[in-house]
Amino acid sequence: MTIVKRPTDTARPRGPGPIGAFIANRHGAAIAWIALLMVPMAALMGLAAEVSSWLLMNRSMQNAADAAALAAATNGNGDLDSGSPPQAIYLREALTVAAGAGYVHGDGTTTVIASNKAECPNGSGPTCYQVTIGRTVPIFLVRVIGYRGNAPLGAGYGQRISATAIAGLGPAPASYCMLALATGNVDGIRSNGAPKANFKGCNLMSDANATCHGHDLGADSGNAAGTNDGCGVVANSNEPLVADPYAPISTHIPANPCGAAAAGYPQETRKAGLPASNQLSGGYTPASATLANPICGDVQLTGDVVLSGGNTTLVIENGTLDLNGFTLSTAAGAGVTIVFTGPTIAGLSPSEFPTGGGQLDIAAPKSGPWSGVAVYQDPALPAGSNVDVSYSGNSPSWNITGLVYLPNSDVTFSGAVGKANNGTSCFVLVVHTLRINGTGNMFSNPLSNCSDAGLTPPSGAGGSRMMLLR
Repeated sequence: MTIVKRPTDTARPRGPGPIGAFIANRHGAAIAWIALLMVPMAALMGLAAEVSSWLLMNRSMQNAADAAALAAATNGNGDLDSGSPPQAIYLREALTVAAGAGYVHGDGTTTVIASNKAECPNGSGPTCYQVTIGRTVPIFLVRVIGYRGNAPLGAGYGQRISATAIAGLGPAPASYCMLALATGNVDGIRSNGAPKANFKGCNLMSDANATCHGHDLGADSGNAAGTNDGCGVVANSNEPLVADPYAPISTHIPANPCGAAAAGYPQETRKAGLPASNQLSGGYTPASATLANPICGDVQLTGDVVLSGGNTTLVIENGTLDLNGFTLSTAAGAGVTIVFTGPTIAGLSPSEFPTGGGQLDIAAPKSGPWSGVAVYQDPALPAGSNVDVSYSGNSPSWNITGLVYLPNSDVTFSGAVGKANNGTSCFVLVVHTLRINGTGNMFSNPLSNCSDAGLTPPSGAGGSRMMLLR
């Protein structure tokens, strides 16, 4: 009899068993992982949401504290008012402004603390006013990660949020390298982008509004008597008007010798061309017969012109200055003021500013009645296309030390201004309105050497004023 052996049980393949099967089963694995991660995810979401709300509240508080401190410093003092109960005037001002922003002292956990004996930053004044606004808010989801808050709230803890502002007597407003004299509800200064504009070291002032879309122009500060929307790294609105400081200089313009007839003012457009007295080239000194008196009509360069030997005044009556592709420059130690003036004459409409390509490389006189003034449009010239200027950097290019005064001109500024080769770092532009485009900019710190250039730049009204100090 033959015995056939069957495979033993140990030779049979065995299954993993119920626990092993569960571990090896990959179906629904994501659900398990999500369950494991829900706690840290909830904590992160709660942290993000609550911290964001704290930051928003802090920003709101800071704005309220700034306004309250300014109100206390500007309108308040330590005297008691006639309220019930009586309060120090500065304290009433601070509490009223803070309440208007939604922070009422004593409402829940909200506190508004004001002082008129704060330490002034950097010794900036003898008396400073400080306002601190605080509020404790409950905490919720951040508890998941074990955060309990930083201040008592009821039987537990909450998050204390606060903001502080100090206001006091600040320094007088800075001098301006650009001043727009237009007033009313208009944009005295306007920029539509100008992403490459760079006015570092320059302060801007508009006697109307200032609007800069998309770029602050890189100016250290921008001030406006109306609303300032984005002009300047520091932008201020509702500033005092700045009066035109240079209009009185017009009394130094010499009498007009040219008469009242159009024929007395030669223009380049006439076929006969300009007389020799209206054409300049070579070197000139203040004693030059050509420049000793006003020139009637247009002036054209027929070669490079160098002014030397002292201070020169080039007065042009009812005419333009056509550089004609050449350079008008001042030698070392010399200065020039180019004056555009003239009565309104029927049939004449000259462009009363430099044109014709080339280069203005001029420094203003450092002394005398025209001290610091490089280019001067008579404020009596009527507004209009004759006095408007579009500067793109090459029509002509400006390398100027001193003041460019265009009080009735709407100026479009798209190019770069350099300092005169024989001049110091000083440039001031005064216009009616200013439009800044493209790469409009100037050399750095254009006000750094104006005292050496003989020019006092325009500045804000009066001396010191109340302002935020921290």
